Amino acid sequence: MDTNQEKILEKAQERVIETLARNMDLYGITMSTGLLYGTLLFQDKSMTLDEMGEALGMSKTSMSTGVRTLMELNMVEKIWKKGTRKDHYEVNLDWYQNFIDLFSVKWRHACEHNVHALKKSLLELRALQQSEELAEEVRDRVDLSIKRIENGLEYYLWLSRLIDSFESHDIFQFVPKKENES
Repeated sequence: MDTNQEKILEKAQERVIETLARNMDLYGITMSTGLLYGTLLFQDKSMTLDEMGEALGMSKTSMSTGVRTLMELNMVEKIWKKGTRKDHYEVNLDWYQNFIDLFSVKWRHACEHNVHALKKSLLELRALQQSEELAEEVRDRVDLSIKRIENGLEYYLWLSRLIDSFESHDIFQFVPKKENES
């Protein structure tokens, strides 16, 4: 491949890598971890932490942290390579599953955290609601707050079912993947 073609290829790959990293940032993944994912995506072979660090100009420690994050999200996996003692990593190429794993982990955690807070507040407000000395204007605000929290709990129940539909792949019955013609 001539140098002009090589430059076009590198520029196109760099644009995708940067875009993926920015998108992953929306889900709480650091930019450097997103860049690592994008870099691994365009490799035709697995990479060691040293190779990743060299490719990105970052420390092995940063690469280790990024790989650990990506492995927790099932976006990267460690593979065994005959004849080497170093760990090798490669990206999971199933973009649908990558999104599901990233979405599910992040949203399920947020859901559980928020439901816990809502339920705790609901218990406190219901106890307050039972108080006989509660002023009428405060009672009205407590009642309104309880309704709003109950509405929020219904939402999080729905969101949990949505996450379940992603994890079970039932979502694809409603929003089918485009089948590859091969």
